[in-house]
Amino acid sequence: MPEMLLRARGVYVRFGGLVAVDRVDLEVRAGELVGVIGPNGAGKTTFFHTLSGVLAPTAGQLIVGGEDLTGHAAHEFANHGVARTFQTPRVFRDMSAEDNVRFGLEFAGRRRKHARDAFDNPAAILDLLGLGDVAAIPAGGLTPAKQRLLEIGMALGARPRVLLLDEVAAGLTHAEVDATAQLIRRVRDEAGLAVIWIEHAVRVLMNYVERVAVLHQGAKIADGDPRKVARDPAVVEAYLGEEGGGERKAA
Repeated sequence: MPEMLLRARGVYVRFGGLVAVDRVDLEVRAGELVGVIGPNGAGKTTFFHTLSGVLAPTAGQLIVGGEDLTGHAAHEFANHGVARTFQTPRVFRDMSAEDNVRFGLEFAGRRRKHARDAFDNPAAILDLLGLGDVAAIPAGGLTPAKQRLLEIGMALGARPRVLLLDEVAAGLTHAEVDATAQLIRRVRDEAGLAVIWIEHAVRVLMNYVERVAVLHQGAKIADGDPRKVARDPAVVEAYLGEEGGGERKAA
């Protein structure tokens, strides 16, 4: 059985009187591509913050690579192989695309050695992402779609074992969304990563991930094969509505 890379146990996050994440469990093994969906306010982003160490949970436990990192800072999660992107790409706009990836390799990834030599230089990472022809262009001059890919490249430079993707399809055309989803699967396969992907574009996740977890009002109400989850009455009632089948996008 593939190695367990990340385990969330009973993660609970409260902001004053508001429960944002309500005792959510999630286990992710090496090579898995897992989607996390849910309506606005379901707690997806808050849960994602806990998985990357950006936010410490009020209660519960976060185990990365067998180490209990509950309450540790984000850089400790990074040191243990967790890398992430953000809803708005965080790139160095005045630096070239190649230098953005090099930054990830030389700083975030300097303590980690990837098993595959192809991920030890910026050119190889950019080529994998289809960005080799824009290596010398400042990141600020790239299209939003390419900036999102570049941020994935910076995350790969950290030599992660778990890659967290936060709405990487937002604002893209249908063709760009499809291409990005296919690329994510290729990155997972080529780099041997586990990928956790949250997205408003529900159909994309249902079509491309092998497993999907659904959050509603902070709690996990389903976790499994996308086709089965799409037919789950609790999911249909809480999120997918009368359109069902993963066709509806979250508002």
